[in-house]
Amino acid sequence: MPSFPRFFQEHRQIIELAARRGIPAIYEWSDNARAGGLMSYGPVRVELDRRAAIYIDKILKGAQPADLPVEQPTKFELVINLKTAKALGLTIRPSLLLQADQVIDP
Repeated sequence: MPSFPRFFQEHRQIIELAARRGIPAIYEWSDNARAGGLMSYGPVRVELDRRAAIYIDKILKGAQPADLPVEQPTKFELVINLKTAKALGLTIRPSLLLQADQVIDP
């Protein structure tokens, strides 16, 4: 889930406004880069869901939520949208492209 629900609800509008204004925006969720944002760097949502399912399973089996450890994400992904970079007149360094988990190329 998004860090701030309003951003999720309006994410396409936010991406479009940033593009219209020529603002190179970086987002938390890869869906935003795939939808036209410049890039994203954040936790892999599938992994977050998997960990949440494990917690739910433990609670349903009787574990007390207060006794479960707090976890932080361990897997992150970098997605770069070259189509958006070109539209903004930006050049992304090859070294950064090599580090990306996904490069969206026009």
